Amino acid sequence: MNEAAAFTLGLTGGIGSGKTTVANLFADLGASLVDTDLLAHQLTSPSGIAIPDIIRQFGQDFIQQDGAMDRAKMREQVFGHPEEKARLEAILHPLIRSETEKAARAATGSYIIFVVPLLVESGSWKSRVSRVLVVDCPEQTQIQRVMSRNGLSEQQVRAIMAAQVSRETRLQAADDVIANEGDISQISAQVRDLHAKYLKLAESAKTNLIQRL
Repeated sequence: MNEAAAFTLGLTGGIGSGKTTVANLFADLGASLVDTDLLAHQLTSPSGIAIPDIIRQFGQDFIQQDGAMDRAKMREQVFGHPEEKARLEAILHPLIRSETEKAARAATGSYIIFVVPLLVESGSWKSRVSRVLVVDCPEQTQIQRVMSRNGLSEQQVRAIMAAQVSRETRLQAADDVIANEGDISQISAQVRDLHAKYLKLAESAKTNLIQRL
């Protein structure tokens, strides 16, 4: 029995909200992280198991010289083209789900956090986790962070945000919220408080699971 899987958390937030920072703070306290974005990158890296299907569906032009998927070119291909996006998702989503389940079975932390940027958009993740935690900040803060981090224009960042659910919709899906607007000490305090809460929920879930066995 994987006791960590008795209580699971879905962590999400819009681009530039600070999901990775928050997730790493939880990991420092003993939670196990399963990052679906990281898994997707592994699947499309050189020798990644999604590469042969990507070549078959999109052609060799979408593969870099090092054997990885050309992310910039693929982004242009699928952005604003639902049928192309669906073709890519048909390749990646089953593989991501399989790798996610494999990582969850191997988790040894006090509980599991699934880091899923498009958790709300997916439609299925909310029913697969015990609770949903949203990392939230004002939209202008998101824009400034992504412009600074990725070198994108404001128009490009707004286009990415427009393809995600709204801030309001994401907050409506949340069981818990971390406001990522202050310095790291303020964020860390929120994480510690929630971690204490999640440890209790994880212990209760583990007890209930044992009783059902």
